[in-house]
This record gives sequence, structure tokens and C-alpha cells, in this order.
Amino acid sequence: MNQIPITVKGEKKLRDELKQLKNVDRPRVIEAIAEARAHGDLSENAEYDAAREQQGFIEGRIKEVEAKLSNARVIDPKTLNAEGRVVFGATVTLLDVDTDEEVTYQIVGDDEADIANNLISVSSPIARGLIGKEAEDEVEVPTPNGIRVLEILEVKYI
Repeated sequence: MNQIPITVKGEKKLRDELKQLKNVDRPRVIEAIAEARAHGDLSENAEYDAAREQQGFIEGRIKEVEAKLSNARVIDPKTLNAEGRVVFGATVTLLDVDTDEEVTYQIVGDDEADIANNLISVSSPIARGLIGKEAEDEVEVPTPNGIRVLEILEVKYI
């Protein structure tokens, strides 16, 4: 399987989630199943059915997170020597030429993307348009509302 880029923060977040799932959520649901079994007839036991469904979800998510971590290629932006170019992990300050609005994004892996926290996926149209560019470059990026012209003000590796 191909390696998937992920930032150090993204890897930590996945490892924390995995720890939570294995050490807190899994034991809690096993206890809930045991308690529901103690109530007797399982054929009409909604608590048992709900706990088993939750267990399936938790086990599936554990497998998913473990697979992501095993295929992850962790990239620390602080160690990059990209000579001012926009690369995976870079934090980029942009100016929308049409609206004069400034925005800062960090380019992260698909699983880390969170637009509310200005984390954009490396496979998003904006990130694809920025990769390889430098400060003072202008890029045209396709968006649902049409082409946006963005000027790169600053590229940092933090």
C-alpha cells in the first residue's frame, strides 16, 4: 500500500485516538455487554444489541486507525528545507486578490484536514495549486464559485 503523508501533529492525534479506543472505549463496551448479558434473555435485550453494535464500531475504528498509522509517512515541517517553496506541511499566508482578504492555511494529509482550523488537505484544489510555488507568486485556484486568484504572502515551516 502507498504511504500516506501525515504531519507530526496528525500522527499524535491518531495515536491518542487509538489509545482512547483501546484503553477506555473498548473496556467500557465490554463491561456494558457483560452487564446486558446478566439481564438474561438476549433476544429481546436492546442494551445488549446496542453494546454489540458499539463494539463493532470501536473494533472497526481501531483497525482503521492502525492501518492509517502503519501506512503513514510522518513529515515534520520544521525539518523541511524547501527553500521557500510551498510543500506538504507548510503554513501559507495568502491574499485573495479580488476580496483583499488574508488567510493562513497549513497543508496537511487528507485525514487531518479541518477547514475550521485552517488545515487544508494536500489533495484539495487550493493546496494542489499552491504546491511548488513561492512567496509573491500568484496562483489561480478553481473553487465552486469560480476561479480565485491568490497571492502567496508568506511560507513557513512550523
